[in-house]
Amino acid sequence: MARIVHFEFPADQPERAVKFYEGVFGWKIAAWPSMPEYFLITTGEKGEPGIDGAITQRGAPVTGTVNTVSVTSVDETVAGVLAHGGTVVMPKMPVPGVGQLAYCADTEGNVFGIMQFDPNAMM
Repeated sequence: MARIVHFEFPADQPERAVKFYEGVFGWKIAAWPSMPEYFLITTGEKGEPGIDGAITQRGAPVTGTVNTVSVTSVDETVAGVLAHGGTVVMPKMPVPGVGQLAYCADTEGNVFGIMQFDPNAMM
């Protein structure tokens, strides 16, 4: 079954958002070296319930919080999204060392990510 595995908070000033979430929740947040405007969030210890996420520079096509769902095939899931009345907001792209990612919108306009994990993914 597909599960939510990651979230992203968009921010006008990512560094300001980092300070906010570190201060409020005590989360560990660090810049991802290959993407300077992308800050990875660790919300708890491994083995605890919950998911980790990121803070990213706000920009089109995504302007609100995005949850990313793990799927076995981005291509098959995109086909299902389109068949059920959704749209593709950002086509499939590789995230090096992580997998293939696309952003879609449901019939109500809610944007979500779909991730096919593949540690061999390259640009």
